Amino acid sequence: MNQFLKLPFYVKAFVLLTGVYVLVSILSIAGSLIVPILFAGIIAVLLSPAVRFLVKRRINRAVAIAIILFIVLLLFAALMLLLSTQLTNLNDALPQLSDKFNEFSDSAINWVSATFNIEKEKITNRIEQSKVELLDGSNAAIGFTLTNMGNGLAMIFLIPVYTFMILFYQPHLLQFIRRATGNANQEQTTELLGETKTIIQHYLVGLFFEFLIVAALNIMGLFALGINYALLLGIAGALLNIIPYIGGLIALILFMIIALVTKEPVYVIYVAVLYSIIQFVDNNFIVPRIIGAKVKLNALVSLIGVIAGAALWGISGMFLSIPVIAILKLVCDRIESLKPFGFLLGEIKTVKTVQRKIKK
Repeated sequence: MNQFLKLPFYVKAFVLLTGVYVLVSILSIAGSLIVPILFAGIIAVLLSPAVRFLVKRRINRAVAIAIILFIVLLLFAALMLLLSTQLTNLNDALPQLSDKFNEFSDSAINWVSATFNIEKEKITNRIEQSKVELLDGSNAAIGFTLTNMGNGLAMIFLIPVYTFMILFYQPHLLQFIRRATGNANQEQTTELLGETKTIIQHYLVGLFFEFLIVAALNIMGLFALGINYALLLGIAGALLNIIPYIGGLIALILFMIIALVTKEPVYVIYVAVLYSIIQFVDNNFIVPRIIGAKVKLNALVSLIGVIAGAALWGISGMFLSIPVIAILKLVCDRIESLKPFGFLLGEIKTVKTVQRKIKK
């Protein structure tokens, strides 16, 4: 270690960049293996207290895990059934939505033609050309989508299996970590594992309750405005809300498109105002009180994490990025040599607090 510190800067930089390149390559190549394990690990941390509760009641560990997983899968199936009903209604209404969208498109073309003195044929030809270009590139997109669907189906079957195994071997895995850190660090390791596990559980449970509250606010707001498919849109918007910045923008666009083709144009403004109010409530009241500031990441890290997760593992990576980075921050905050990295990942308020402490 001391010899490495004495090396020239350019050598250390080369070694560091090589290590990052190798790590990213491994994460990308082994994504189909790593992603289900990460999802399973997060779910296992969430379900661990329930399993421990049943085990304390003298229920066999394997049976306890099976009971908890069965209840979770039953709730998930009920949610999917509810959403599938909404999707069926949306699918039945697609021809009407398409007609309304075409009417709106014709009105928009007429407005552009009259306002900017451009011939309608030129605008129509340009739109048709864009459609052709989009269709030409759709074959690769369809292939990519089918591949992702295949991976998604594989994950649906693998995640429950991995979750069961992680929960079943949890004591064994914890004992391995204690042995790997050495006997001299047994007490520190046990304390670190306990604190990190507790805070991770609180964070993930808080994230789940944030999803429920935002979904309820979305559904009630859209229903009050008379927007069709309020239930489907509300749940989709809450799920996208987990992805910082990008997810919220996609949800807002989705809400506005449905409002545009199903209601009067003024409802687009109503939906935008509604979503802004919900985001204000979420960011200023729900997140600070339910999730807490201990694992709050700064905007730069969140955005880079989401983009990096999407580049590595697609949509799954976008959803995994924030919980994984938050967990890394928790670990960094509790290991002395890694505290600067936890400081880097934290919110700017943390920086101001530290500066005040330094001045005192």
